[in-house]
Amino acid sequence: MAERYSSFAPGGTAWLLQRVTAAFLVVVLAFHFFQLHFVNHAADVTFLGTQARMENVGYFLTMVLFLIAGTFHGVNGVYNALVNQGLEGTQKKIVLAVLTIASVALIVQGIWVALAMAGMI
Repeated sequence: MAERYSSFAPGGTAWLLQRVTAAFLVVVLAFHFFQLHFVNHAADVTFLGTQARMENVGYFLTMVLFLIAGTFHGVNGVYNALVNQGLEGTQKKIVLAVLTIASVALIVQGIWVALAMAGMI
């Protein structure tokens, strides 16, 4: 069965964002693993160490962007997989609404936790 990307056209904005977020996630994860395993040798993998790093604005913003990119990439991928399996009509709208609400809730919760860990709230 041939795939049909009815939720976004190849070359469109959503198609491009799916690829950009994938590349961003891979680069951030690669940098993280390099730093953790080769530079710091996993010396400070504790809650307090993470909390101290969250106070660094660059680290904080990277983690928030990672959360947003990962959420978009995952939810968009699930939605497109369902559309490719034949989801149509009212079910498609309901699934999109549920995924959107869940995404916003996840992002808000993640940012709230990140702010709390950084001591900003």
